[in-house]
Order: sequence, then structure tokens, then C-alpha cells
Amino acid sequence: MLLIPAIDLKDGRCVRLRQGDLKDATIFSEDPVTVAEQWFDQGARRLHLVDLNGAVAGKPKNEDVIKAIVRAVGDDIPVQIGGGIRDLDTIERYLDFGIEYIIIGTAAVKDPGFLQDACSAFPGNIIVGLDAKDGKVATDGWSKLTRHDVLDLGRKFEDYGVESIIYTDIGRDGMLTGVNVEATVRLAQHVKIPVIASGGVTNLGDIEALCAVEQEGVEGVILGRSIYEGTLDFQSAQDLADELNGDDEE
Repeated sequence: MLLIPAIDLKDGRCVRLRQGDLKDATIFSEDPVTVAEQWFDQGARRLHLVDLNGAVAGKPKNEDVIKAIVRAVGDDIPVQIGGGIRDLDTIERYLDFGIEYIIIGTAAVKDPGFLQDACSAFPGNIIVGLDAKDGKVATDGWSKLTRHDVLDLGRKFEDYGVESIIYTDIGRDGMLTGVNVEATVRLAQHVKIPVIASGGVTNLGDIEALCAVEQEGVEGVILGRSIYEGTLDFQSAQDLADELNGDDEE
């Protein structure tokens, strides 16, 4: 089970949002590079970056700090990024300076042709982000709930060739109310590619619950507010996940 620390970037700082609301941001660090090094030192095997300003602007806005994070840890562990990725040139630029996986969210729903082109041009590097509430996909920073069913879109995007799906329950994200295991498993069972859980993780009980369904296709989980506010100790969580899955990797 991959436990993936999230570093959400706003105005060059590491922040966390509640339910995706940019107006409800908590600043956790003025130095996201140090935060990235901290998670790497504690055993993280992948990092999840989000350019929050970029998501609003529709183009990268925190590129300097993103490059600095990749320089600091990108040779040692994969880094994935989402937020404001709307064209192939942006994807190519990110890949060129060492990002491993590109996450496409709103653009995938609004412009499926772009996602299809991205998967063709950069096979193995594209992850799709599906943010949903009550089974329906949301877009535009979660401000708009569509009529698209998350299971139908998951299967459609799988056919395009995406590497994996990040599934976020937007009703729980940043709220520390527990991960929606049932909905995550439902999606994982519906597709053949890996699903990464996101939203609501609070404590070791959530890690246990996710490890119990890893064989259903739940590859990992993104950790945010819990590891920043201390309701979940990252190293303890990774140790538990390794123990439950019989993984001896350090």
C-alpha cells in the first residue's frame, strides 16, 4: 500500500484546504521543499503535489517551488502533480524536469479528447483524478457537480490508457471524518487499473481499512491534513501498512 503525502501549494506555501475551498486554507509551512524532504526522510515512496493557484488559473502558477521539490527528492522517489494542467506542452515540460506522473482532473471531464491525446503522447505517465460526491463527478475545484457517474467515467478513462485513478470523496476531504472505503472499493472493482484513495483519512484505523481492501485494486492513499495536524503519524502508518501487507521494503 502506497502512502502518499500531499503537498498542496498556494502562493509558494504548503497549505491544506477543507473540501477544496481556497478561502479555507491552513498554512502549514512557508518552505514546501523542506516539507518534501521531511516526508522522504520518513520513508515516503511517492509525493503528491497540487498547484492550487494553477487549478484556478488553468496553467502552472507554482512552477519554481515545484522544480525545487523535484530537484530535492525527484531522483529518489516518484513525484506526481495536478492542478491547472490543460495542454500537452505543460505535461511535456513537467515530465522534462522530472515529474513522473501527471494528474488530469477537470480537463479530463470537460475535454476527454485532451485526456486521450495525453495518454497517447505520454503512455504510463497520466493519472486521472475523479472527484465525486454521492457517485457524481465534480469539476472546477469541486464547485460544480456534474451528472457524470464516477463508475462510468472510470471505465471510459481506463479505455483511454490512464495509469491509475485518484478517487476523492469531496464531502470528506480535509474534514478528518474517515475515508470512504466502500465507494473507493466500488470504483476499484469496476476497473482493472489501480485506484488511489483520497479524502477523509484520519488515523491508523483508516490505513487498516484500506490495507484490507488492497487486493480489490486499491493501490494507495493520499494523506493530507491528518499527517499535518498529527492525527496520523506517517512513519507509524507506513510501518503498519507494510506489516499488514507482508512488505519488508524499508
